[in-house]
Amino acid sequence: MISDKAYIDPKAKIGKDVTIMPFAYVEGDVEIGDGCVIYPFTSIMNGTHMGKNNKVHQGAVISAIPQDFNYTGGNTLTIIGDGNIFRENVVVARSSKEGEGYATTICDHNFFMEGVHLCHDVHIGYDNVIGYGCKIAGEVLIEDDVILSTNVVVNAQVRIGRDAMVGANAFVPKDVPPYIIATGNPIEFSGANRQIMSRLGKDDKVISHIANAYRLVFNGQNDILDVCRQIEQQIPDGKEIRNIVKFLRDSQLGLITKI
Repeated sequence: MISDKAYIDPKAKIGKDVTIMPFAYVEGDVEIGDGCVIYPFTSIMNGTHMGKNNKVHQGAVISAIPQDFNYTGGNTLTIIGDGNIFRENVVVARSSKEGEGYATTICDHNFFMEGVHLCHDVHIGYDNVIGYGCKIAGEVLIEDDVILSTNVVVNAQVRIGRDAMVGANAFVPKDVPPYIIATGNPIEFSGANRQIMSRLGKDDKVISHIANAYRLVFNGQNDILDVCRQIEQQIPDGKEIRNIVKFLRDSQLGLITKI
């Protein structure tokens, strides 16, 4: 299942039932877990630690040297979980710093469409869809069940909360809170992400509480800390409401604005 026309450094660690097709390139400091499929003309570079059942399609580069002027070399990492799909020409850059706590990290069951670029030290959670041509700058955090549509550009150090959706061609300069839809350019809040939350099984009452919380967030009258106190006082408690409050309090860049 491993083509003799692929280049695989003898030091690379290859799991069971791995398929590596002709003209793939695998460097030495690489681990590829069981059941992965590496298509032709892919490059799996040093620092790749890949779990099980991932698919890397033609032209993709995993653990590329980071495009960061602070990068000075060294054994930096890209850590990938299980069941991810990297379509054609996806580029994932490894971390720009060595040591504990530094890595480009991709968890499980994410889908990266053609032409996506993930810069250094990005963290991608679980079950996300990153659309065609999206560009994700360094040190971005994307939580779980997020959808980025076509050609979204995410600025450095931005956080995108779970169950959020960002519309096509948006530039994201600030944090996108969980459970919302953000659209336009300049990007703006356009409502709670009711359809995705319903599909994920959230109760209608919970969705209503989330929508009411965001009426407080985006009324344009109070700062974030005041809004958090209002949410805690006025909105019934629940896991999702606590997630919103924590996300708001942790924001360093501030939030996108309201339509």
